[in-house]
Amino acid sequence: MSGERGAFGAALRELRLAASLTIEGLAEASGVSVRGIGDLERGRRAAPQRRTVAALADGLGLNEAERERLLAVARSGRGGGYSPSGVRAFPRGIDDFVGRERELAELVALATPPGPVGAPVTVAVSGPPGTGKTTLALHAARTLADRFPDGQLVLDLRGMDDEPPAPAELMLSVLKAFQVPDRDLAKAGPQGHPGLYRQMLADRRTLLVLDNARDEAQVRPLLPGAGAGMILVTSRRMLTGLESVHRLPLGVLSPEEAATFLTTLVGAERAEADPAALAEVAYRCGRLPLALRVAGNWLATRTGWSLRRLADRLALDERRLDVLAAGDLRVSAAFDLSYRQLTPTAARLFRRLSLVPGADTAAPAAARLTGQRLYDAEDTLEELVEVGLLGGDRDRYRLHDLVCLFARTRLTAEEDPGDVERARTDLYHWLLETTVVAGRWFEPGHGAPPADWQGSVDLSSAEKAMRWLKAEGANWLAALRAVAADGEHARVVEVAEALHWFSDQWIFWGHWPEVFGLAVRAARALGDPLLEATQLNYHAWALLLCEGRFRDSLARSTEALAAAERAGDTVQEAWAYFYGSWALRKLEEYAESVDHMERSVLLFETAGDLHGSLNARHGHALTLSEAGRADAALTSFRSTLAFLDRSGERIASHIGDFVRSGLHSGMAHSLAQLERWEEAVAERRIAANLWHDADNFTQESSELVRLGLLLLSAGRPEEAREAFTRCLALGPDAAPQALTDARERLDAMTPTP
Repeated sequence: MSGERGAFGAALRELRLAASLTIEGLAEASGVSVRGIGDLERGRRAAPQRRTVAALADGLGLNEAERERLLAVARSGRGGGYSPSGVRAFPRGIDDFVGRERELAELVALATPPGPVGAPVTVAVSGPPGTGKTTLALHAARTLADRFPDGQLVLDLRGMDDEPPAPAELMLSVLKAFQVPDRDLAKAGPQGHPGLYRQMLADRRTLLVLDNARDEAQVRPLLPGAGAGMILVTSRRMLTGLESVHRLPLGVLSPEEAATFLTTLVGAERAEADPAALAEVAYRCGRLPLALRVAGNWLATRTGWSLRRLADRLALDERRLDVLAAGDLRVSAAFDLSYRQLTPTAARLFRRLSLVPGADTAAPAAARLTGQRLYDAEDTLEELVEVGLLGGDRDRYRLHDLVCLFARTRLTAEEDPGDVERARTDLYHWLLETTVVAGRWFEPGHGAPPADWQGSVDLSSAEKAMRWLKAEGANWLAALRAVAADGEHARVVEVAEALHWFSDQWIFWGHWPEVFGLAVRAARALGDPLLEATQLNYHAWALLLCEGRFRDSLARSTEALAAAERAGDTVQEAWAYFYGSWALRKLEEYAESVDHMERSVLLFETAGDLHGSLNARHGHALTLSEAGRADAALTSFRSTLAFLDRSGERIASHIGDFVRSGLHSGMAHSLAQLERWEEAVAERRIAANLWHDADNFTQESSELVRLGLLLLSAGRPEEAREAFTRCLALGPDAAPQALTDARERLDAMTPTP
């Protein structure tokens, strides 16, 4: 349609990129100068004469149909003497469109509104640089072409330019593209052009793509208030201020979509030859469409390269952005356009967010990185979200992997190395200080933060402390590794000590053996046998429960006992016997296990350690139960429950709740051994509900599996099915093995068709 007039530069660039040629490559192939091609693509020169077009077509290797198309665009550009600003042709690059089925289906549905036609449909397609916003909009426009018989028009709003076109200029471009006569434009005058624009769009069923919008102020005047048309606005910004628009945020592609996209670019034969390398390239590209296209173009023009060779080059973080460049197409350039539009405050925070070691963080850590007040940091984070450089999910913020690498390059280039290191160290120390305060909520004798604590994180309850510790787990773990490597031994031990009781609330995190292993080395470096015994006991627990390494755990508890005896500490001797008994029980060495646990109970009572005594009594009952001494075990469980009830508030609530749940679970096991099914089921249900009330979903999931198995043994399959289903409903909060077991049991209970 008329929107293709004056679009020679855009058409030439799309053809060149489709041919995987740089400007220099096309200049060499066609004989047209590099500067001449560059000026044509940027619209600095009028469309060329026929002989220049023919030379370019030869250099591009165009077939007859493509050659005629390029000549037609050139004639159109020469004919009218006026090139509407920003109006361009539909490019060829969308022919390899992959994925986005849900988003495309949503656009199709919006283009077919039920009932009578009212206001035009406006959709804001937003997303970070390189997510394929323009590609989706253009593909949708082609898909929907038959629904908009009066035409489809693409208008480049040049939102990343230093001085993007004003709405008045853009309106005039659209009017010209739709061939509104010059006399009508002159008669209306500039002040009348908005009225002509709105009337023209109201009278026609058109699809208008407003691509690359800068902000709401640029877009708002271009949105007509009436008509049967559709407007697709693409922008890196979320355009939050626009009203009455449908919003379609874009993220990265799924792993399957990314692999398919790469396959279309490199060819099925190369992709199928090394699917693992293909998946790794997609992963290293962060599944970002722009990065995938660059990687695919690179491979398509280098047939001697294997996918594995490129994957290995992309594996180096410090070189990845340099590798992701093909000709004049660079992933980093897309990020730089957004970065240059940031305020100085936002740019500084953006750079320093690359110091966050984990995948995401929250406003308090951001404030620590820049020294801002908390609310100011939140505002700055939202500015980064608005421009598409930062992802947000409730109160968590995340840089895409490639964006993080770009932020790191800007940090290195623009900030003093000493300042950077001080910011990193300050962040790590703050993370660990907050970890200690949060962890002590679960430590007997501590609880709430001290009155003089001035932290920026809300740790006013154990629940909030647990939420913070889990959300920031990757970050404070990285900080712990860093201070351990720097020889800050006392800090490492302090953190591990503060987290000991909390670890029972997050058993299947996966990193407790490392945490307490670091603390053992730190305690030994400090030369303190009591600290060493304590951390060895914690490490024995982690090896036993988290990794099932019973022999290694037993060896650790034996070392702990020796260190405790050197220190003359009865409590740590008791814990060493406790963990040794536990490991022996798992190794089915029951007689020795009972002996160790009885020693543990005696030592805890001698030391007056109520919490240790409670755990040792529980452990004694468990050992009897697993040894098959069900009656004795049942008596021990009930005795321990009575001890817990007598102790009352002297037992920390979260420790008491944990043990109480375990006692009911243990009684259920002993009752089942005695085939007292009704009583056993009742105790299992109590245990599952107690775990649920304590928000300990990992333990609840395991208890529900045990309940389901018990119900099957009792001949109650429908109730068992319900228990397994409840386990699966816990989703990612459940213990992984419990989910596997529940799923397998449900599959086995499902009749084969």
